[in-house]
Formats: sequence, C-alpha cells, structure tokens
Amino acid sequence: MEKRENPSKKGGSLLSGELTERIGVIYETHYDDIYYFLLYFTGRQEDAEDMVQEVFSRLLKILPRYDGRVAMKTWLFSIAKHVAIDHYRKQKWQRLFSDNWLALMKSTEGLPEEELATKEEMHSIQRALQKLKPDQRIIVILRYIKEYSVKETAEILGIPETKVRVDCHRGLKALQKILGDACEERIANEFAR
Repeated sequence: MEKRENPSKKGGSLLSGELTERIGVIYETHYDDIYYFLLYFTGRQEDAEDMVQEVFSRLLKILPRYDGRVAMKTWLFSIAKHVAIDHYRKQKWQRLFSDNWLALMKSTEGLPEEELATKEEMHSIQRALQKLKPDQRIIVILRYIKEYSVKETAEILGIPETKVRVDCHRGLKALQKILGDACEERIANEFAR
C-alpha cells in the first residue's frame, strides 16, 4: 500500500501516519477548550460532544492546508464557531441552553447558602444568555467565560476588534436589561471569577 503525501505548513510533506499523529496531539491539547466552548454555546453535553467530533472531522479534512498564520487554537475556535452556528441554524426553534448546564460547571466552595445564591445567580445569567443574539452570545462566552482578550476573540471569530468591543458592549447591556437593576454587580461578580 502506497502512502499518500500531504503538504504541511512548512511546505514539506506529511505522511498519513504523521498526519494521524499530529491530529492526535492537537485533539489531546485542545479538546477541553473546544468542548467547553461548545457546551456553553449549546448547553447540552450530548450536542457539545457531537459538535466536537464535527470540529475534528473538519480539521482532518483541512489540516494539510493549515499554513500557521494563526495559532492552532485560534484556528480550531474558528472551526468550532462555524460548527456552532451551523448547529444553531439547524436547531433555531429549539431551546439552545438546557437547565442542566449549570450542574456541569464548577461549584464554588463555601457555605451552602452562598452556593445556593451563586447557583441562583448563575441560573439567572444562563437564562439571560439564552435571550442574546447568537453573535453576542458567542462573544460574551469567549470574552467572559473563556476569558479571551478582545484581540484573541477577534482572531477566533474572524472579525475586527472594534466589532468585538461593540457586540460585547451590546451583549452586556442586553444582559443588564434582561436581568434588571442588580445585574451589573451580579455580572461583574460572575465574570470576574
């Protein structure tokens, strides 16, 4: 059986075994980040798992064309963003976040009353996130949950930094309007973690 050669970012060739090994390393390195991004977007563990597989399936097809101009992580998040948008379009009439996504997030260590209050606040924020436009939701998730900078978020989404700032501001204002008077403090506390 003859091995096919594929171009790599260095202009050389990757044999199929090398390509498989490279994808394995990329998968192990970036799986968690991609999974949690998609989990925050969909709110459903099963959907996030399926979408991660779709991201890496697409990666398998296009990895030989990766030229290294952007970081691999940025490139993967760009693919994940497109997979999430495709999923959203397919599921736009269904609820995007389920109530059980909070159970998957880390619990704070504290008194039971504090944990209950934190969970209630998180639930309020989660419901408010559901009401944001998908573009604003993606930016808020990347900026405040995944803690990417404006520049990194712009690279991931392939949009200007100005648009990230504007959509982020609008998304936070929309969250404030949805959550009411006390939301600024709740949002600041939640996203400051």
